Amino acid sequence: MATKLNENTELSMPIRNLIAMVVGAAVATWAYFGVIERLNSIENKIILIEADLKQNTEFRIKFPRGELGLTASDQEQNMLIEHISSQFEKLQEQADAGKLPHDQQQALTISFLTKRINNIEEQIEKLRNGNRNDH
Repeated sequence: MATKLNENTELSMPIRNLIAMVVGAAVATWAYFGVIERLNSIENKIILIEADLKQNTEFRIKFPRGELGLTASDQEQNMLIEHISSQFEKLQEQADAGKLPHDQQQALTISFLTKRINNIEEQIEKLRNGNRNDH
């Protein structure tokens, strides 16, 4: 007995089997697209990580060589170093010329003490000469 299938062929099946097949197909479709979405998400993350890794490698190699520019903090640090260097040069010139505030203070102290010693020596000399004249 050969059965011929055409568009008028009837099929009898319980409704719960039909619903189970539709639900099964829906769950399978949902699971398939969930897996595909997860794979796409992971693939995008890998692409971003590879791009970051490439930039990091380029930075790691070129930055120490000075092939990349300086960061803002490096530029600020360089400016501060140049400022301190110029201040140090000025202090060095003042030290070489003996014009530092401490040097000037010592010079005034020495000058004052020298005058006092000379004055005391003159008074001692006067006392000696005066004592000799009295004998």
